[in-house]
Amino acid sequence: MTPRNAAAQTAFGPMVLAAIEHNEPAARRLVDDDLAASFLPSRFRFLVRATRSDTLRRATVSAIDRSGPGLWASIACRKRFIDERLSDPLNDTDTVVVLGAGLDTRACRIARHSDMPVFEVDQQVNSELKAAVLQRALGSVPPSVHLVPVDFERDALIPTLEARGYRRQARTFFIWEGVTQYLTPEAVRSTLAQLGDAAAGSRLIFTYIRQDFIDGTNLYGSESVYRKFRKRREVWKSGLVPEHVGELLAEYGWREVEQAGPSYFRDAYIRPTGRDLTASALEWTVMAAR
Repeated sequence: MTPRNAAAQTAFGPMVLAAIEHNEPAARRLVDDDLAASFLPSRFRFLVRATRSDTLRRATVSAIDRSGPGLWASIACRKRFIDERLSDPLNDTDTVVVLGAGLDTRACRIARHSDMPVFEVDQQVNSELKAAVLQRALGSVPPSVHLVPVDFERDALIPTLEARGYRRQARTFFIWEGVTQYLTPEAVRSTLAQLGDAAAGSRLIFTYIRQDFIDGTNLYGSESVYRKFRKRREVWKSGLVPEHVGELLAEYGWREVEQAGPSYFRDAYIRPTGRDLTASALEWTVMAAR
C-alpha cells in the first residue's frame, strides 16, 4: 500500500535517512536505528544496500545536503535527541504516544526490552501502511504497540486514544516529530490544547520549522525546499518563532525545558563523529514538561 497524499508520503524520507546512517561505522553515526531499513519498501531497501559503499553513501548525503543545506544532519540529530531524552532514566514514563508516527521504529525498539504501551497516532493511510510493514518485517504488530488512526485537523485526539486503551492519568512521553509544519496553525494549537490535560510528570518533544522560513523572509539557503513545500504546493503550513515557543506552551499548561538547534547538534552529536556536516537553522526541536 502506498500513501495517497503529500503529507503521508513524507513518512519514507526520514527512515531512509536513518537506514543510510546505520551504514556508517558506529563511531560516525549521528543516529543508531537498526530497524529502519527493514521498515522500508523494497525500492528504498535497494538504495540503502547500495549505500553500504562509502563512496555512494557520501555522494547520497552530499546530494541531499545540496538541495536542503543542513537538513540531513538536522533530521538525524533530532532523532538522536529524542532517543536520548526518551531513554533518560530521570524521566519516569508510563506510556509513550507518538504523534504522526509514520514509519518510526521507536515503538518496536522499546518493545524489545519493555512491555510499556506505545500508541502510534497517524492518518488512516499511514496506520494501514504501518500495520502491513510490521506484519512483513516482524511477523506481527508487537502486543505493546497500538496503531491509532487520527486526523489531527478533525479528530478528538485524547478520546480516540482512550478508546484504544490509553489512560489519561498515565505519565506520558509525547513525541511529535516532523509533523507541526504539515498542520494548519489552528490544528497545532488544537493539538496542544488536547494535550493540556496530560498527567503531571508528562513530557512533550516536538519539532517545528521557523516562521520566517514559512513566510519566505529567510530561506536559510534552502530555496529548493521552499519551492517544494511552500510554492509548488503548500504542504508546509505552520511555523513558530523560537523566542515565542515558551509562551505558546505556557498557554496550554506546558513548561519549556530546552530547545535544540544547529549549535547544540553540532557540539553534542556532529563534532564527536569527525564528519564535515552542518545542521540547518530552519528546524528546531523542543522539550517541554508538565
